[in-house]
Amino acid sequence: MKPATPSRFYIDPVHWFLDDRRDTRSSLYLEDAASQFDIQGLELDWVCVNWDADLRFTGSGWDYHFFRGSKWCEWEDENRRNYLRNAYRVLLTRARQGMVIFVPPGEENDPTRTPAFYDSTFRYLSGLGIAVLAQ
Repeated sequence: MKPATPSRFYIDPVHWFLDDRRDTRSSLYLEDAASQFDIQGLELDWVCVNWDADLRFTGSGWDYHFFRGSKWCEWEDENRRNYLRNAYRVLLTRARQGMVIFVPPGEENDPTRTPAFYDSTFRYLSGLGIAVLAQ
């Protein structure tokens, strides 16, 4: 049964959480990502959070975006901003043993993924003392 969530795709939680690394549907295979809806209320041993350009640190606060068509748009509605902030809170509070936060480097040739969308967030998170594994 598929959950009634706004996810773009569906993961089967039985396979995603319980199967081993030989099954491409398993979280251990790193093929499919679970959304905050898929893991809400769960504690996981290890979590990898992919930080996208929807929530960007600006140096003085956060900017909230959504992707429409071929470009990023900014959320003006405070309820939408709270929802996005809460989605990241859920993702960042699931790990029991450890967590990796992946902030993509961006791509100069792709205006939807320019490095400027990610750089200040990366600097902010690493400035908090989060260890940088690779750049």
